[in-house]
Amino acid sequence: MSRVKLLAFLPTLVIAFLLALSACTPVKVRLGMKVYLDKTPITSIAVSLPNSPGIAPGEKSPLVVVVTGPDGKILQTEGAGHGKVLWKDLHVTATVVTANQKGIVSLPHDPRKSEGQVGHATITVPSHPDLRAELDIPVRYNYAFTSNFSGSSGSSGMNGSDGMAGSSGSMGSNDPNNPSPGGNGGNGTDGSNGQDGGSGGDAPPVQVRVAFRSGSHPLLQVGVSAAGKQKLYLVDPQGGSLTVRADGGPGGSGGRGGRGGQGGSGGMGTPSGSSGSNGSDGRSGFDGSPGRGGSITVTYDPQAKPYLGTIRLSNKGGPPPVFKEEPVAALW
Repeated sequence: MSRVKLLAFLPTLVIAFLLALSACTPVKVRLGMKVYLDKTPITSIAVSLPNSPGIAPGEKSPLVVVVTGPDGKILQTEGAGHGKVLWKDLHVTATVVTANQKGIVSLPHDPRKSEGQVGHATITVPSHPDLRAELDIPVRYNYAFTSNFSGSSGSSGMNGSDGMAGSSGSMGSNDPNNPSPGGNGGNGTDGSNGQDGGSGGDAPPVQVRVAFRSGSHPLLQVGVSAAGKQKLYLVDPQGGSLTVRADGGPGGSGGRGGRGGQGGSGGMGTPSGSSGSNGSDGRSGFDGSPGRGGSITVTYDPQAKPYLGTIRLSNKGGPPPVFKEEPVAALW
């Protein structure tokens, strides 16, 4: 590489080097990208759940912590807060909800574990033990839940192997006093065929039971059962929904056919040898067929009938869903 090209390339190298270094926390602190709280004066701390006023069963949501210095300067946490404060400098404890040390809170999928309760998170700063922030996290049910019992995807077919190139022809002679022909190039071998994709899996039959929980804010208790498993949901018909999927699994994609080998070049001479012919490309495999959708039967309590639009069904490749109206007792 010439000196001019090297000098032109140096800024790129420097940027790449700095980016690699920036993955290291001490370097980020030295560059002003992050701060250590044990070296930062703080007068107050607050925490919020910016994405939503609450959390639904099975949902995850990030916390954002804001710290304020004596000069009024505000710093936010990394992650969802896009700030300079390191989560490892904070301590998170929680009840009802769970929280990791990256500031992500989550709620168990089973609504029975949180119904009627309020989640709570407490943030403390080990380096500033006099500061703490508290946050109540309501449990909400106006959420787009999904219960998926779809069939598995088919396996992808293996690609065919490429053919081998033909050998070059031997050299002849172009000497007018002693001419000799060049050898012919060898033919390339054919590429092998790609393997067909596997068939998608069939979805199992699915039973859906919908009970009505009356009150000032009515909710739907929904149980979805299939393949020996049951999932429970508590759905707020005012803004919430439950999508039940029992689609057939998609077929696997076919493997690519191998490329034919290139024919070898003819050797030079008088006359020159002929080049070998290229091998034929292999056939690409066919995609696998999709699986069959499972049957879906919805049994709903008469009081839940006005809210059936909240329950959405999908069973591509299966029979039309069946709806049955009959008394359904509380599911828990």
